[in-house]
Amino acid sequence: MTTAVKLAAGSEFPSLSMPKVGGGEVTVGGHSGWQMLVIYRGKHCPLCKKYLKGLDGLLDDYRASGVDIVVASGDPKDKAETESAEEGWRFPVGYDLSVEQMRKLGLYISNPRSPQETDRPFPEPGLFVLNPEGKAQIIDISNAPFSRPDLANVLNGIKLIKERNYPIRGTAD
Repeated sequence: MTTAVKLAAGSEFPSLSMPKVGGGEVTVGGHSGWQMLVIYRGKHCPLCKKYLKGLDGLLDDYRASGVDIVVASGDPKDKAETESAEEGWRFPVGYDLSVEQMRKLGLYISNPRSPQETDRPFPEPGLFVLNPEGKAQIIDISNAPFSRPDLANVLNGIKLIKERNYPIRGTAD
């Protein structure tokens, strides 16, 4: 069993690029504004679909608050494109996240239970909020699809951080 290195709160977020549904690439990190990266398990996960539907419903509120959203999975192009089109997601969707990239983010990684699920290792959920300095302001990583942060609470937290210049928490030795 390989253990991922834990990404430290307040650390420089590693720049991450991947192909994007619709063409081109999407990059997380090295950005001049607020950015939120949501990692989902893949097309095989009905809980991910529900979670991302909720995110899409809050997308205008996140944008109005100055937060760019990026969503990514380890799915291949065909699955990512199909699901994005079926769901009508309005946020950028990255795909083909590699196991190396998953480890770089400190994500938990699972193997498929069957070929019907997927054909490759996939990431368990993660959420990362990057501040304008490119630092990891909020990190939430789960090893199961059942545990994820409430997206409305995350948005309210980002607003509070911005309004009060709230510090990055979890940085004490």
